[in-house]
Amino acid sequence: MQNSWPNEPKSLTLANAILITSSSSNASQQVSSIGKILLLILGVTILSLSSHMKVPFYPVPMTLQTLVVLLIGMTYGMRLGGLTILSYLILGALGAPVFSGGAGVAYLVGPTGGYLAGFFVSAVTLGFLTERGLGKTWVSSGLLAVIGTLAIYALGLSWLTSIIGYEKALKFGLLPFVYGDFLKLVIVALSIPSAWKILNKFRQ
Repeated sequence: MQNSWPNEPKSLTLANAILITSSSSNASQQVSSIGKILLLILGVTILSLSSHMKVPFYPVPMTLQTLVVLLIGMTYGMRLGGLTILSYLILGALGAPVFSGGAGVAYLVGPTGGYLAGFFVSAVTLGFLTERGLGKTWVSSGLLAVIGTLAIYALGLSWLTSIIGYEKALKFGLLPFVYGDFLKLVIVALSIPSAWKILNKFRQ
């Protein structure tokens, strides 16, 4: 089985590949705007739902938001991924119940505001790197997942530290989530390359 498609552009994202597979065998065909809009709506919907879902885990229940953010960044690419997260944040700022603990501008600039900003930075960064051909192997997918997670925590902890101090920020904003985030890294590292392999089979 081939690991890449004939004449496949290096910048081809998983989302674009899915749309192309459903419409044409020519990987250079322009993906329709309607398809991208539908993907954006789907991404915002899944991210919104994930903010209200918690999986029992140790030492605290595991939320799925960061997992979805990583997947969006690595499947949508820089522009569509960034626009999807930005749309999610705008909806929350306008009062839509898309955040896990509240809504509105006040919540957006509250203690978790840094993590929400990190979602955008993470998705854009991962999208940029994905469009450079990374994320098609388990190793590179795992590396991208680590980079995306670090981006979220860099902004999240920095903002939280400015509110409650460094030690409390680590205690409440990082340490309880280490095990859950490690599991998410494994899921991303396995799922993205697997999705590419499945698509490659359709292209044969």
